[in-house]
Amino acid sequence: VQLQASGGGLVQAGGSLRLSCTATGPTFSRYFMAWFRQAPGKEREFVAAVSRGSPGSTYYGDSVKGRFAISRDNDKKTAYLQMNSLKPEDTAVYYCAARPSIITAVYLTPEEYHYWGQGTQVTVSS
Repeated sequence: VQLQASGGGLVQAGGSLRLSCTATGPTFSRYFMAWFRQAPGKEREFVAAVSRGSPGSTYYGDSVKGRFAISRDNDKKTAYLQMNSLKPEDTAVYYCAARPSIITAVYLTPEEYHYWGQGTQVTVSS
């Protein structure tokens, strides 16, 4: 599986961006998909995840709850991260990640993911 992330950029505080993560391979619908982020000098942080299936159950890090929304389109083999009300502290490189999953499992840490995209920079100016 290869993941291609896109959609990052420079935005003012309070603005919005939508990230996309497109996967190759035939079994996208069975993958748990997630977004993590990493700011300079900090550890990789969980942002959001969506379980297999359609639309899938969603999970969020505390710092983005109510502002970000993750979704997936299995026909397009793409996961999305809609980011609203952006803050300067959201500035980071955002990575999408994927792993095959069983229906009852939830995966929220970087160590649990098998496949990673190349990262896309999000910069929020104050």
